[in-house]
Amino acid sequence: MATEIKKGDKKIINAWTFYDWANSSYPLVITTAIFPIFYENVTSTKVDGKVIDDTVIMFGIKFINTELYSYVVALSFIIVSITSPLLSGIADYSGNKKRFMQFFCYLGALSCASLFFFSKDNLMLGMLSILLASVGFWGSLVFYNAFLPEIAEPEDHDKVSAKGFARGYFGSAILLILNLILIKGFHMPAKYSFLTVAIWWIGFAQIAFVRLPNGTKKQHEHKNIIFKGFKELVKVWQQLKHIKALKRYLISFFIYSMGVQTVMLMAVLFATKEIKNLEPTDLIISILLIQFLAIAGSYLFSYFSTKIGNIKAIGINLIIWIGVCIGTYKFVYTPNQFYIIAALVGLVMGGVQSLSRSTYSKLLPETEDTTSFFSFFDVCEKIGIVIGMLSFGYIEGITGGMRNSVLALIVFFIAGFFVLLTIPKTKAIKD
Repeated sequence: MATEIKKGDKKIINAWTFYDWANSSYPLVITTAIFPIFYENVTSTKVDGKVIDDTVIMFGIKFINTELYSYVVALSFIIVSITSPLLSGIADYSGNKKRFMQFFCYLGALSCASLFFFSKDNLMLGMLSILLASVGFWGSLVFYNAFLPEIAEPEDHDKVSAKGFARGYFGSAILLILNLILIKGFHMPAKYSFLTVAIWWIGFAQIAFVRLPNGTKKQHEHKNIIFKGFKELVKVWQQLKHIKALKRYLISFFIYSMGVQTVMLMAVLFATKEIKNLEPTDLIISILLIQFLAIAGSYLFSYFSTKIGNIKAIGINLIIWIGVCIGTYKFVYTPNQFYIIAALVGLVMGGVQSLSRSTYSKLLPETEDTTSFFSFFDVCEKIGIVIGMLSFGYIEGITGGMRNSVLALIVFFIAGFFVLLTIPKTKAIKD
């Protein structure tokens, strides 16, 4: 049953942030650390440790393994972009926000568990698991993020958002360390770590599911509720036309998300191919470095936002991202160089994710349809990621190297930064 949510309730806020703790095991272990290395090893043919063939065949078409991976992940975002408006409208009007969040949580976690059976001989089913795990993770975030303006006052959005991301980074780092101990110390096959992600994700998510209410149900009936989500997106777009700051911010977010999320999704696969003499253990250590610096980054940029405002804080963040991409393309070839760039990525990654969510939340008009507004936000992000991932994979496919794909990311960050400069000042931004 849907219930009224009391803003500022510490128990509800704390429970909400625990979903970050739960689901962040997926982006760290599956998309960033262990699975990309596992995927590269399983889908490549090596002689004396040197890759002699990194191509795979699917539907009778030959792909570079990382090219295919980027296309499958891009497809997952297309699916989320189509389904989230459909479901968010139903969630807003039925007051079942939490139920949809639970569905995608379980879909993602169980798909992670199915990666245990991933093999090159069973490539199609394995890629389906990758697809559904991504749909589950990102689909659940649509409803998770929509709770933020309902559980916290606008002045607390930056702090609460940062707390969620920090808790997620820390919790997932603990799981990764436990898996490393089991893999290195007890010779556990890497594929068992995919099962631990499923258990961790579902288990800790229960803390959020027990405390979070379903949401606020509309008191009046509506026909054609299935298509309400798309109608709500049109309604949101009509409102955006008259809110210049929010519209400009979304355009900037759409563009720079192409870069941010593509870096996060492809960084490890880039390192395995482009960085010389980088051992898997050293790579995972650098990922842990990114995680802990991301915790510091989320709080650091939250602090900056209180001093100079959200838009300027994001602008500084994007300038650093531009430097990271230029530095990676031109100078990063050795493990030590990669560690330096990884440290910078960690610092800005936590900051841009946390501030992006809270800035949007603060700029929203007074509304009860928070899920619809956050669905619009998520659709913008997902379409941006689709463009980023397809660009990354296509450039690698035609040039034969992932380093060339980094050039596209530089363009995304520069364009996003310049659009950010056009955002007019509002009371929400000043506050």
